[in-house]
Amino acid sequence: QVQFVESGGGLVQPGGSLRLSCTASGRTFSIYTMGWYRQAPGNQRELVADISSGGTTNYVDSVKGRFTISRDDALNTVYLQMNSLKPEDTAVYYCNAHKRLYNAWGQGTQVTVSS
Repeated sequence: QVQFVESGGGLVQPGGSLRLSCTASGRTFSIYTMGWYRQAPGNQRELVADISSGGTTNYVDSVKGRFTISRDDALNTVYLQMNSLKPEDTAVYYCNAHKRLYNAWGQGTQVTVSS
């Protein structure tokens, strides 16, 4: 199974930016839909953005125009560029790989948006 190493989380002021990275093991990275999910305390985990093996992207409405998901299959890496961050973006962000009934998850990285 694929395993992930996530990085890029941290503390940022409202209006600031962060870039999350998720690097995967394995030689079949390119076949998976890759996604970023987030979970805030007391809330359910929600899909933030995903990108298909063909490069098609989808975003939850609350981040459209602010976040950009991308992938570099040669580096086995998926990114989430987060701009114009808001306090409500504060959550643990999880990398995900999906194909058919298969799902794999990263360990999560904390993003905190606060003054």
